[in-house]
Amino acid sequence: MDTILETRGLTKEFKGFVAVNQVDLKVQRGHIHALIGPNGAGKTTCFNLLTKFLIPTRGQILFNGSDITNESPARIARRGVIRSFQISAVFPHLTVLENVRVALQRKLGTSFHFWRAESILEPLNARAMELLRSVDLDAYAALPTVELSYGRKRALEIATTLAMDPELMLLDEPTQGMGLEDVDRIRQLIKKVSANRTILMVEHNMSVVSSIADTITVLQRGATLAEGPYAEVSKNPAVMEAYMGSADAQLQGH
Repeated sequence: MDTILETRGLTKEFKGFVAVNQVDLKVQRGHIHALIGPNGAGKTTCFNLLTKFLIPTRGQILFNGSDITNESPARIARRGVIRSFQISAVFPHLTVLENVRVALQRKLGTSFHFWRAESILEPLNARAMELLRSVDLDAYAALPTVELSYGRKRALEIATTLAMDPELMLLDEPTQGMGLEDVDRIRQLIKKVSANRTILMVEHNMSVVSSIADTITVLQRGATLAEGPYAEVSKNPAVMEAYMGSADAQLQGH
């Protein structure tokens, strides 16, 4: 199998507390890989280590075979590892189209050319509309972003992430706080945009994970508890015990 991202013994300690403990992760190219686990399991800390918002205490991070453990967040982003919130905090008073155009400008390196005429951005409109179509937002292109529903704002964040042309997309809780209809929309959207890229996601909604993830890594107390396809992981007694009670029932898809 072709591994795009690998961690070896990834560890993060905070004043003696081990938040991530010797995690060995292998993400296969072209797959959707989900990180799940109870609250406090270390999922978001793991994401922060991968994008260098936190510095590992020990261990290695490799992307396409290159050691990126000591690289800056900006350098890692330039390699094509893009975390959704890094570039997708939407601007509420710009239109939906303008938000995507700003992300496209970042890719071109013209973000700070404030003194140039707006007309120079018009060539970006066609690509921006293409990205909006890919997330089913083309009908909302002229709408001020503040008027979008929460679920559609999250779809716009995915469009702005795609504008950075990621090789590996990191999505942190993409369906958090959504109603059923929006959850289903984002689930279908993630599946759709995964066609030509790799996705690593932290997600609490087991119905989403079970329906789109190729591989699941379960973390507990910062360490890997289990890994494999959902059908296998969901029947693992240690995983069921970690989730307990109603969360256990949720793991089984109820």
